[in-house]
Order: sequence, then C-alpha cells, then structure tokens
Amino acid sequence: MPTPTPTPTPTTASADSAEDGLRSRLPDPVKLFPEMVTVAQTMAKVLGNGVLPQSTVALVQLRAGQLVGSSYHVIGQARTLRKAGEPEERVTAVASWRDAPYFTDAERVALELVEAVLSPNPHGERVPDELFARAAEHYDEKALWTLVLAISQISFFIPVALIAKPVPGRSPGQNYTA
Repeated sequence: MPTPTPTPTPTTASADSAEDGLRSRLPDPVKLFPEMVTVAQTMAKVLGNGVLPQSTVALVQLRAGQLVGSSYHVIGQARTLRKAGEPEERVTAVASWRDAPYFTDAERVALELVEAVLSPNPHGERVPDELFARAAEHYDEKALWTLVLAISQISFFIPVALIAKPVPGRSPGQNYTA
C-alpha cells in the first residue's frame, strides 16, 4: 500500500507551487506596479510609529480578516501575533473578543471600531459618535489616527486577498504563483 502524501499546510508549503498545489489567481502586483512597494513600506512606517502597540494593530487586522473571510489575512496576522509572543488565548479569542477576558478596554474599543467599519449597519452610521467618543477616551489624536490607518491599510489589502488570492502563510514576494 502506498504511503499517503501529507497535504501541505501554509506554514510548511514550499515556494514551488507545482509541489504544493497552492496557486494565486493573479501574478504578483509588484511586477506590474512597483510603486506598491513604496505604498506598503510607507504604511508600515506609519503604523510602526510607536504610539499604538503593534499587538493592537495586529489584533485589529486579524479581526478584519476574520470579518471578511480572508484566510490570507487571518493566517498572516495570527502568525504576526504569535511571533510577537502573544499568548495563544488572545490570538484565538479575537473572534469572540466581546466575551473573552484577554483584552484591555483600549483593545476592545479598537476591535469594536474595526467591526463597525467593516460591518453593514442598516440602522444608521457605522461609526456613531458614541463609539468614536469611547475610542477617543483611550487614544490621543495621533494614536487614533494610527488606529484609523491600521484599519485603512488592511482594508486596502482585503480586495487583493479576496480577488487575487495570494497563497496564505507565504511571505510577500513569494505568495503569488500565477
């Protein structure tokens, strides 16, 4: 009886798409638009300005990936949090943050804010004044702008992940196969 070949996981997948069968729908956009590197580097610099904990940025972006159903973003942000030493309970509880005891009040309002931005609200504006006021209680203007830009950054890359389907778990530049 032949030995079964294990199905590769994103964390063990090789860069050779012929070996693992994982393929993106589109080629690496940087080959077509090299300016995207500058955009990505600039956003990374802004988000790394030191006024907002990087764990908050990653938690918010993980939640965004969960909300839109992007495996690429969920896997990437969970990996970022784990590499930064975040406890597994915090990483896995992001989807149920409202009931989980692992988050600060500031993190909770950040998670609520990303949910408000990415979830339709048929009964009014997505980010009501009350939610903004609660966010402003935890973050000064620069930190609040950093949080807004963290949500903006992930929102910019959501269509990329959902349409082009870069291979989850692979580094930028190695996540496109088409």
